[in-house]
Amino acid sequence: MGIFIIRRVAGGLVALFCIITLTFFLLRLMPGGPFDSEREPNAAIRANLQRKWKLDRPLLVQYGYYMRDLACLDLGDSMAKKGMSIWEILAEHTPKSIAVGAATLVFAVIFGITAGTVAAARQNSPTDYTLMSFAITGFSVPNIVLAPVLAIVFGLQLRWLPVSGWGTWRHLVLPTAALGVAFAGRIARIMRASMLEVIREDFIRTARAKGLSEPAVIFKHALRKAVAPIASYLGPAAAGILTGSIVIERVFQIPGLGQQFLDSPANRDYTLVLGVTLAYSSMLIAFNIVVDITQAFLNPRVRLK
Repeated sequence: MGIFIIRRVAGGLVALFCIITLTFFLLRLMPGGPFDSEREPNAAIRANLQRKWKLDRPLLVQYGYYMRDLACLDLGDSMAKKGMSIWEILAEHTPKSIAVGAATLVFAVIFGITAGTVAAARQNSPTDYTLMSFAITGFSVPNIVLAPVLAIVFGLQLRWLPVSGWGTWRHLVLPTAALGVAFAGRIARIMRASMLEVIREDFIRTARAKGLSEPAVIFKHALRKAVAPIASYLGPAAAGILTGSIVIERVFQIPGLGQQFLDSPANRDYTLVLGVTLAYSSMLIAFNIVVDITQAFLNPRVRLK
């Protein structure tokens, strides 16, 4: 198990290195620069700015300086936001994005597992058809469409919830619902298929033959095994939630990393783009490593692969 964990962590670090390297060079290929504006600075000021940020050096030398600083956990300062380091920006905005992502994941897992389990327990009944219809509708409607609809209905018309800003748990409800409905629908479909397979196995028939009630059979015996495929889906789900939260944060005006991720390329803020990319990539790789390790504990055969 130790070797398995080491290999997964090493693979994650290699992936992170490749992502940062690719992002660094792609930024330099973009037209324009961090000091381009409608009012150009004079040649002396421009030369000083280039020298300060080492942009007057060859590209490979710039890359070497950045990787050296990164190895020392120095992400530098923002080129566009004067006087603010990248660590300060990440510390200010990352918790909000994590809150949205965590709330969305919890919402999707709870509602998805519950709906899938109930649908499987009542297979081919009106309850089954209704729940699966909602599940299919949920992951068929893009969150960029669902988010404004929820904001208009529950925020502007009914005035139950705020449609923008950040401060209380009420600001999390609409973003979580808009982002989590699609993932809850997919988890419900996976859970229903897995539960139907499990309840036809011999140990379930034995439990029923012993006289256990149907809720005890489903929730005490079948659920534990049926939920295993959900762990495999949590990795791709986390990726979808992280990328989807960028759009959701823009729609609901949440001051998270998504806003920085969208604004920094437009400002050609090289250091901030790299810092935000590093933050997103690190969270995603770390979550996938945790999922893989959890699967290895649940199923020892995974370690052999």
